[in-house]
Amino acid sequence: MTTESTTQHVIEARQLDLTFQTNDGPVHALKDVNLTIDKGEFVSFIGPSGCGKTTFLRCIAALETQTGGSLTVNGMTADEARRNRAYGYVFQAAGLYPWRTIAKNIKLPLEIMGYSASEQEERVRKVLELVDLEGFGGKFPWQLSGGMQQRASIARALAFDADILLMDEPFGALDEIVRDHLNEQLLALWARTEKTIGFVTHSIPEAVYLSTKIVVMSPRPGRITDVIDSPLPKERPLDIRDTSEFIEVAHRVRDGLRAGHSYDD
Repeated sequence: MTTESTTQHVIEARQLDLTFQTNDGPVHALKDVNLTIDKGEFVSFIGPSGCGKTTFLRCIAALETQTGGSLTVNGMTADEARRNRAYGYVFQAAGLYPWRTIAKNIKLPLEIMGYSASEQEERVRKVLELVDLEGFGGKFPWQLSGGMQQRASIARALAFDADILLMDEPFGALDEIVRDHLNEQLLALWARTEKTIGFVTHSIPEAVYLSTKIVVMSPRPGRITDVIDSPLPKERPLDIRDTSEFIEVAHRVRDGLRAGHSYDD
C-alpha cells in the first residue's frame, strides 16, 4: 500500500478568501489560500504582521468565517469541527484565571463539557505530566513563571484530547532561553501525542526548528508565497540549528518573505 493512499487530510483550504467589512471600508485579509495539512504534521505559519496567519488559524477554529472558497477540518466545515471538539487552541497570552489553581484552570473546559469529577481529575493528572508540571496543580498562576503558565495553557488545550492543536504565537513574549527550552518540550510533546499542530510565529529559527512544513505568507491580503517541506529529522536537538540543512531552509523562508513583498494588490 502506498503512503499516498493512507494519507489522511486533516485541514484543506481551497481558494479561501476573507474580507472584513469595517467602517473604513473592506479589508482583504486572505486571498486565494490553498493548503492541505495531513494528520500528524507540525505546520508553522510565518509572515509579517498583518499578513493573515492568525486569521487563517482562526478560520480553522471557526472563530472567523471565510467569505470565499472552502475550508474543511476532519472532512467537516470548521464550525462542525468546532462543535465536535476537533481542536484545542493556545493563544498568545496564557489566559489563566488568577483566582483558579492551575488544576482548576485546566479543568474549566472539562467542566463546561460535562465530564465527571473523576474523569476531570484523571485528565488533569495526565496533561500536567505531559507538560512537565506534575506537582504544580495546586499552585495559582501568579506563583508560576511565564513559561510555566504557557505550559499550563497548553495542558488546558490538551485536556479533552482533541486531535488538532492550534497555537497562536504561544512563546512570542518569552525570552530566548525560555523559548528555546519550550520549543524542545513542544517537540517532545508532539512526538508523544502525535497531534496535528498549526503554529503561528514571527521567528524564522522557531519555524524551521519545530516544523515538518513551513507556510510562508505575504503582506495583506495574505497569500501563501511558499510551502516548505522540512528535510530535517523528526528528532531535533537545538544544535541542529548550526547545520547546513537548517540554514538552507531558513534562507528559503527568508527569501519567501522577501518575495511576498513584491506582490501588487
